Amino acid sequence: MDFIKIENLAKQYRKNILFAAYSAGAKSAHIGGALSIVEIVACLYGEVMNLDPKNPLNSNRDRLILSKGHACLALYSALAEKGYFEREELKNFEKSGSFLLGHPVMNKQKGIEFSTGSLGMGLSLGIGVAHAAKIKNVNYSTFVIMGDGECNEGSVWEAALLGPHLNLQNLRVIVDKNNLQQTGKNQDILNLGNLENKWKSFGWNTHEVDGHNIKDLIKVLSCKSDNQKPTAIIANTIKGKGFSFSENNNDWHHNVLTKKNYELALEELS
Repeated sequence: MDFIKIENLAKQYRKNILFAAYSAGAKSAHIGGALSIVEIVACLYGEVMNLDPKNPLNSNRDRLILSKGHACLALYSALAEKGYFEREELKNFEKSGSFLLGHPVMNKQKGIEFSTGSLGMGLSLGIGVAHAAKIKNVNYSTFVIMGDGECNEGSVWEAALLGPHLNLQNLRVIVDKNNLQQTGKNQDILNLGNLENKWKSFGWNTHEVDGHNIKDLIKVLSCKSDNQKPTAIIANTIKGKGFSFSENNNDWHHNVLTKKNYELALEELS
């Protein structure tokens, strides 16, 4: 396994996120939550998922549902590097007429599987997609990336009950646990306690992992269920990961990337 390759891919994703956000000009972008999932997405698109951008509608392709759709810059960065479109297209982020909107809008030819952004809905989509694979006897895996703040939504726990009931061993959920949401700290807004224990109590196989550790992420993301139950991965992350001005700074949940910060971030990356 070439872990250095994935680390370099994650670094390129961060460059792409900066490029897209800065290109948006005076429009603000959801930078913090995109940066926290970079390593997760790099492992999925760089190693774990079965995808072919030359055949984007292949029925056997793995599916990724970005339930926390506001983190779309991480997804768009991955799709550009995978070859679904040219990297230069990122400069059109949030521009009129672009397919790279502030939340994902389904465009399967470009690798965007679902329209997302209404928080709490992605897991239900994932349940349906994974269940469809079993009914049709098609061999693909479904991955859902959610936010920890998103787990405030009651619909998440309705879907969490259904996954094990349907024996969806082909479903893997990754919870981006960066401990912050738009308006503050999760523990102050709605303390979810031990998330791994919660998912386990709903009948899921569970893992807790450093969400920025490539080796550990690939291990758990590649792990196949041996008991017919779906898997929940609690990924401990840092919001705004990668840059001194944005790490654990909730001002960067949604903000305008100035020239000063853009240049500082590029310097820190190099």
